[in-house]
Amino acid sequence: MAAGLTSPLSAAKGSATDWVTLGKSGVKVTRLAFGTGTFSGRTQRELGQDQFTRLVRHAYDRGIRFFETAESYGEMHKMLGVALKGLPRDSYRLMSKVTTREGVNPQEKIDELRKLANTDYFDVLLMHYQHTATWPTDTVRWQDGILEAKHKQAIVGHGASVHGLPALRQFPGNKWLDIAMIRVNHNGTKMDAEEYNTRGLGNVPEVVTHVKKVRTEGMGVISMKLVGEGAFTTREDRQAAMRFAFQNAGVDSVTVGYKNTAEVDEAIENLNLALK
Repeated sequence: MAAGLTSPLSAAKGSATDWVTLGKSGVKVTRLAFGTGTFSGRTQRELGQDQFTRLVRHAYDRGIRFFETAESYGEMHKMLGVALKGLPRDSYRLMSKVTTREGVNPQEKIDELRKLANTDYFDVLLMHYQHTATWPTDTVRWQDGILEAKHKQAIVGHGASVHGLPALRQFPGNKWLDIAMIRVNHNGTKMDAEEYNTRGLGNVPEVVTHVKKVRTEGMGVISMKLVGEGAFTTREDRQAAMRFAFQNAGVDSVTVGYKNTAEVDEAIENLNLALK
């Protein structure tokens, strides 16, 4: 464990499938989410629709009611929409992440993603993969577009996901952000460093400092890369990562990508243990 981070905060008692509120956004999600972006969704796409649907329904039946995807995950909006079809819309939460490209109309893109996912609204929409220190000014057009979509009730909560310390350092004090998606695990694998695409380890102490800061400012925090995009091959490491995210960093919710029901069941158990 990183130096200086060995004394855990008091973890909230409860379970992986409890509903928690993502800060000032007011959006309630389950602590454990179902991610569809392992290796940009390749792992989930390769399951095929039928097997993927069975996996989603297994997670739903186990109490995971927070599902997330992104524009850059290939066919995953459509596959997730098919998998969730027929379930009461108010019984689960759906998050998407949009790529903030130049020359793209935010309203048209959000409408396109909603149609692909077969949903009238996203409970959470994030600006995906912000990785430069100038993102707060570079994405003003998208920020305005997302707020307009909120006004039209196409979005409930909003925020951004981050890669790299220069971008993450812009999260504390940002008045636009309600929800922050930040890479967190116990040893820095696939976490934020000075270079957003580094192959080395991230700076765990600094990342945790920023997580705690934005939470004091009322932002909800969703963590990702909890198992290092599959790099943690031992159950001990996966349990340590889950424990660290909730006890040390103090995140609200965590998303994990799955390829089979055993991984869903293990993640639920690991988080339940972390909350004890």
